[in-house]
Amino acid sequence: MEQPQLKAQIMDGQAMSRALTRIAHEIIERNEGAGSIALVGVVRRGAALAPLLADEIAKIEGTRPPVGTLDVSFYRDDVSRKIAPVEFGTDIPFAVDDRDIVLVDDVLYTGRTIRAALDALIDLGRPRTVQLAVMIDRGHRELPIRADYVGKNVPSSHEEDVRVTIVPYDEANAVEIWTKPAEKNGGDR
Repeated sequence: MEQPQLKAQIMDGQAMSRALTRIAHEIIERNEGAGSIALVGVVRRGAALAPLLADEIAKIEGTRPPVGTLDVSFYRDDVSRKIAPVEFGTDIPFAVDDRDIVLVDDVLYTGRTIRAALDALIDLGRPRTVQLAVMIDRGHRELPIRADYVGKNVPSSHEEDVRVTIVPYDEANAVEIWTKPAEKNGGDR
């Protein structure tokens, strides 16, 4: 079977850091400070990005917003198609009621993961607002969902994977485009 191939690295760790700094400034400006916000990272790589974003906000505001993680495994609309979804666990050590919650994820694609995240978050309480910060927006939305804060827009085809690699899950912070292997028995879409 043909293996995926690295097509390009479009962001390195330094570019990702600059994007997080810019997003932090945008969040602070929109929310008139950091006092009412909390960050919730979508498991897995969103959960790794959220503390980095909180650190950037703390550098600017002097106050670090609380950070939680949200597992959407059982809220996905494709959960019945998977044999057994992997559960990572949700850890939100603060009340979401009447807070400005910033959901943090790595790649926004069809919008289905964020729809699941909204369902999971609402089960925990009633936030004042829910905003979305993503490192990459690659388009191809299937649901009416948009990001409020975007590190980089990356137009891509369905035959490509856009991958955010991030420590501690990966060796380095980067954003890469990978080509998917051609499908057998039917060829291209």
